[in-house]
Amino acid sequence: METFSNFHGNEAVVKTLKQMIAGERIPQTILLSGPEGVGKATLARRFASALLGGNTKVENDDLSLPHNLETIAERDKWAADKRADDPLLFSSHPDFITFPVDGPLRQITIHQMREFRERAQFKPLEGSHRVFLIDRLDRANEQAANSLLKVLEEPPAHMVIFGTAENLYDLLPTIRSRSVVLQLSRLSESEMLAFAKARNLPEAATRVALAEGSPGVAATLDLDVFRERRGLMLAALECGAGLAPFSDWVQKSESFGNRKTEKLDLYLKPAYGLLEEILAVMQGKGASRHVDIQQKITAIAQRVNFEWIEQAAKGVDELVMMVRRNIQKVGALDAMIIKLRNGLESAGTYN
Repeated sequence: METFSNFHGNEAVVKTLKQMIAGERIPQTILLSGPEGVGKATLARRFASALLGGNTKVENDDLSLPHNLETIAERDKWAADKRADDPLLFSSHPDFITFPVDGPLRQITIHQMREFRERAQFKPLEGSHRVFLIDRLDRANEQAANSLLKVLEEPPAHMVIFGTAENLYDLLPTIRSRSVVLQLSRLSESEMLAFAKARNLPEAATRVALAEGSPGVAATLDLDVFRERRGLMLAALECGAGLAPFSDWVQKSESFGNRKTEKLDLYLKPAYGLLEEILAVMQGKGASRHVDIQQKITAIAQRVNFEWIEQAAKGVDELVMMVRRNIQKVGALDAMIIKLRNGLESAGTYN
């Protein structure tokens, strides 16, 4: 099937989806699970194109496209009641509908799932199926998940649902049990290099190193923005390790706080990546992904201990949970840094 021809990696999953269409044995709910950027939503769109036709219209709902990113960013400025009255969905093809996460908390909402329940009853306009993609189903709040379950209990025969999730176990067990689960894995380095070459990506080696086996991340990564965000989190860890005075951090955090459109969750994956590199250096390995800041990573690694790494990781974990509660981003980072500094001081690790 030509629609799958230029998909990179996870050949076994691609083969399974092709066989479903060829054998006309299509489950009504398919969960695609795996890390960010390995192609979960892309595969759902390719499947829809093969089943429904209209590839151009289906691909027009790729959430990484500029016009869709602009739509999502603009909605973040809306009041909650306005978003509730106009649930976010994309449907360039009449029989393919995408529900992405919405609002500052980046959730699948009850209002979207009510819209889904209503549209699920409509028969196809052009063929024998309608395909629904719920992207990041693991970010559905409790009300939304329960609303979806009502459709899964008695699904219309024409309906095919794709859900994507980074963590299957953030989903209700009853949703998992009613679904065929296909697990996607990270691509190998050779697969990533082939992908980068096929896409003619600039700074390909850097992108492949930072993407950690996720072609979607490699393709969409804005390296300048990434380096700026990574720089902020590096400054936070340097301060937490006592390598810089807190006054230096305050200047950076004030600048960060003034960026009203910058969400804290965009900074947390770089933070995890830096901690992994610091730990690797502590264990006698070199930095593998952030070689351009090897010296700074080494300086932190020489300053801290494993307990500090553990505390820092827990601190970022807490920030992940706080993001879902719309916390004040600067105050949360300040608190984490102070806790890290105090931990080292009480242990007498640095003067």
